Amino acid sequence: MMIDPLVLLQAYSIGVFPMADDRDADDVYWVEPKRRAILPLDGFHLSRSLAKVVRRDRFRVTANRAFAQVLALCAESAADRPSTWINHEIEVAYRHLHERGYAHSVELWEGEELVGGLYGVALGRAFFGESMVSRRPDASKVALAWLVGRMRFGGFTLLDCQFMTDHLRSMGAVEISQRAYLQLLGEAVAGVELGAGAALSGSGAAASLAFDPLSRDADASLSPPPSFTVSGPVSGHSIVQLLTHTS
Repeated sequence: MMIDPLVLLQAYSIGVFPMADDRDADDVYWVEPKRRAILPLDGFHLSRSLAKVVRRDRFRVTANRAFAQVLALCAESAADRPSTWINHEIEVAYRHLHERGYAHSVELWEGEELVGGLYGVALGRAFFGESMVSRRPDASKVALAWLVGRMRFGGFTLLDCQFMTDHLRSMGAVEISQRAYLQLLGEAVAGVELGAGAALSGSGAAASLAFDPLSRDADASLSPPPSFTVSGPVSGHSIVQLLTHTS
């Protein structure tokens, strides 16, 4: 059975998300971690080496142009990840959320080849990171840098990473208590209407500001002009500027 999109969004709004034990598992269960990993948007760790990769635009970065492909790539087995928690039911559910404007992807390309990216769910001013993938060195780090930069421009306040990993910790993620997380979550989704019969009309203004400028047709994205006033950071150079700016 498909996970109902409204139920899925309601779950996120109270700090719960679905997982499966294996790619081919039949069942889905709901998770609410006692300790939550988040990445403070003003605490992203941009190393010199990563800044160099981002600034040079080694990868072409887009958003919401290849959501299904990013999701499928995240669900694939790899040498360091023989299986994933993304079973077929979960894959279908997030594709439906994407069609309704709530699930978003960041894609990294070498020419016409998709070589990395990430996806997650946006609700109000919260982004719930689900999975990221690399098929080239540094690809997932670059995707995360772009996500944080675009989220900062869009006015997001919460980047939920769910579970802590060494990779996320090296990028600036921290663990907080469930109580502290729910406080941040409540503030981030305040005003979002998800009651029974709610019309699902997309993630809202923050997501539009963050992702729409990267979702335009390919020709318009090949050499976008840096801008902090209209489209926000749309080049690697401007992403690095934003991430290293301190108020």
